Amino acid sequence: MKNPPLWHPDPETMRQSQMYEFLQNACKKFSLKEPTYGALHEWSVIHPEEFWGEFWEYSGIIHSNKPVRVVDDPHKMPGARWFEGTRMNFAENLLQYRGDKTAIIFRGENGADRRLSQKELYLEVARIADGLRRIGVGAGDRVAGFLPNIPEAIIAMLAAASIGAVWSSSSPDFGIKGVLDRFTQIEPRVVFAADGYFYNGKRFDSQEKLKGILEKLPSVEQVVMVDYTGNHNPEAIPGAKDFKDFGRKNYSELNFEQLPFDHPLYIMYSSGTTGLPKSIVHSAGGTLIQHLKELRLHCDLKQEDTIFYFTTCGWMMWNWVVSSLATGATLVLFDGNPFYPAPDALLRMADELGITIFGTSAKYIASLEEAGVRPKEISDFPKLKVITSTGSPLTNESFEYVYREWKNNVQLSSISGGTDIISCFVLGNPLLPVYRGEIQCSGLGMDVDCFDENGKSFVGEKGELVCKTAFPSMPVYFWNDPDGKKYHKAYFEVFENVWHHGDYVVISGHGGITMYGRSDATLNPGGVRIGTAEIYNVVENMAEVADSVIVGQQWHGDERVVLFVKLHSGYELDDALMAKIKQLIRTNCSPRHVPAVIMQVNDVPYTLNGKKVEVAVKKIIHGEEVLNRDALKNPESLDQFVGILNQQT
Repeated sequence: MKNPPLWHPDPETMRQSQMYEFLQNACKKFSLKEPTYGALHEWSVIHPEEFWGEFWEYSGIIHSNKPVRVVDDPHKMPGARWFEGTRMNFAENLLQYRGDKTAIIFRGENGADRRLSQKELYLEVARIADGLRRIGVGAGDRVAGFLPNIPEAIIAMLAAASIGAVWSSSSPDFGIKGVLDRFTQIEPRVVFAADGYFYNGKRFDSQEKLKGILEKLPSVEQVVMVDYTGNHNPEAIPGAKDFKDFGRKNYSELNFEQLPFDHPLYIMYSSGTTGLPKSIVHSAGGTLIQHLKELRLHCDLKQEDTIFYFTTCGWMMWNWVVSSLATGATLVLFDGNPFYPAPDALLRMADELGITIFGTSAKYIASLEEAGVRPKEISDFPKLKVITSTGSPLTNESFEYVYREWKNNVQLSSISGGTDIISCFVLGNPLLPVYRGEIQCSGLGMDVDCFDENGKSFVGEKGELVCKTAFPSMPVYFWNDPDGKKYHKAYFEVFENVWHHGDYVVISGHGGITMYGRSDATLNPGGVRIGTAEIYNVVENMAEVADSVIVGQQWHGDERVVLFVKLHSGYELDDALMAKIKQLIRTNCSPRHVPAVIMQVNDVPYTLNGKKVEVAVKKIIHGEEVLNRDALKNPESLDQFVGILNQQT
């Protein structure tokens, strides 16, 4: 069935984009075979030294010492060395604009509204950096954040980065064990924390939780508290300093330590739902150059833009969107429930603030439609040019909803990558059309392919998402992994010297990518591999179904498909509804997709970042233990799956 484009870029807007400018420059300088994105991408992966070197110059990254080379060996994975010899500082690049223009707008669900100019942001970072230096924090030391998505989180991160300290953060809605599973691995010297946070109209106190964390985190020498909710108790955390008093007042000298390109900047964590979270170390240079490529070229983010991403400080999208400060754009932060006090809360904020790039999750877009929200009744969003979505595959229906009910002239960029690379493998493009259900393209410099189980590349069939050559934002190493065995096992155990990402995809003939869920959750009945997203697309568009989770269960030497559904109020899973579900799946997918078992549950488990936890459910129904439940938004939901299939035959 033909899939016509939902959107074409306007020719004039396209010609004004940074991607177009970069393409024209590359055509002239490197004699590309044709002035198309396909030719540009092909050049970028065949000649990565030329591409990354050219983008280094184009992006104007502030650095000292010219690099001796772009990369030593782009086919060496892991272990390729990028921009050796150069010295730079991540914070210096994000703080290069120091005028009166607004750098950060903060909105809280409780009505909080704050603004920081570029100059004010710089001075605040200088003050906090002074406080860190005065207690002896230096390059390589770890500084942790246990904070909501507030300006102080960015200020503390940039202060740490200016010194060369390594930043790691966790959202305050994590449980004590979830935080300790992360922070005990890296042994931070300093923790920045808030007294609490707001969610769904309620104030939550974080101080008792923080106290429990600190009791088992002996590496911490100093706690710095932000009085965010007005409930700060100075006696709750003895010895803690107030954020407003940390560092000298009116301190304006900010010394940016010049460090190697691969100096550690961030420590990120895997979800940790099936074991101790992996502690993934990302470099300052790799993070910056990759983010600038994605923000400037793929999102066309410019200095006059206003960008927003709904995220917490525990999700890599926070790190991604914060890098937009390096372009001089205005960054909008939001803390709280995106549906409070009403489902259209963020949409009204986007219209009021003139947001030009609006980032969110696939779940949020689906929830808007489910709630009956029609954004075009709020506004025509005249300044909105890009909507980005990630976290899970964006359904066909959500693509159609955006263009039908939100805005028909907008670049809808479904994007996918992850914590492991702190960026994207596949994402949007201002030069290409948007097709229903497809991510527009592979990222420049990302040698993305689709492999079968034997490592054979193919187009138009489902397989494993891989990357065949190195890229700058690969992790430099895992923390506490001296021999690199955990790192190798995570990405290079399936295909030698090829990054195996664990996503199940199809790459179309025109280069679009369709996501079919995690390959470690892929169903395999009768030896036929099925992506879970295909079934979700059908089931979760039924009026009766509020949510669902699909897993494979080992059954008499084969695997059978088991579907758990959470129903809307007023419905129950009777024979008629089960027959309807099976028929719709059979008609819209195939007989192979039809579940052998359908059961009703009260809730579906999600990580704190809004991703379904299929693997944990699969472990439980096979009688295995699930560790680190604190990494889940609703850990109690797992209990209902224990023994749930014992009566099924």
